[in-house]
Amino acid sequence: MDTHTEALKVLLVEDTEDNRFMMRRLLEMASYSVVEARNGEEAVQLAREETPALILMDLSLPIIDGLAATRLIRQIPGLQATPIIAVSAHDTSDFQTEALAAGCNRYITKPIDFNELEKLIAKLLGQ
Repeated sequence: MDTHTEALKVLLVEDTEDNRFMMRRLLEMASYSVVEARNGEEAVQLAREETPALILMDLSLPIIDGLAATRLIRQIPGLQATPIIAVSAHDTSDFQTEALAAGCNRYITKPIDFNELEKLIAKLLGQ
C-alpha cells in the first residue's frame, strides 16, 4: 500500500463521545483514516470488517471491555500482528501488565499527550 495516496486506517475504540470526537480530529489531522467503535462488541466486528492498520483500544468499555475485545481481535485471522494501543485512565502497573497480557502492544494513559501518541503510532506502523 502506498501511504502517500491512501491513508492508513486506525480503529478508534472509545465509548465517550467527546473523547472520540477529539481523537478522530487529531488522527485525521495527522492524515489517518479513522473508523470508530463505541463498545467492545463493535470493536471486534469493525476490526474483522475493516482490517485496520492500528487499533486504539479504550479499556473501560460497555458490552465487552477492552481487554476481552483485544483477546477476541487477536483470534481473528490477519489481525494477530495488528498493533493495538491500550488507552486507559488507570496508570497502575497491574493494568498495564493485564493489557499487555491480553495482546496489546503498548499502554498509554489519559489524558493523552497527542504528540507522544503520534510518535508511538508512527513507530508501531514503521513510518
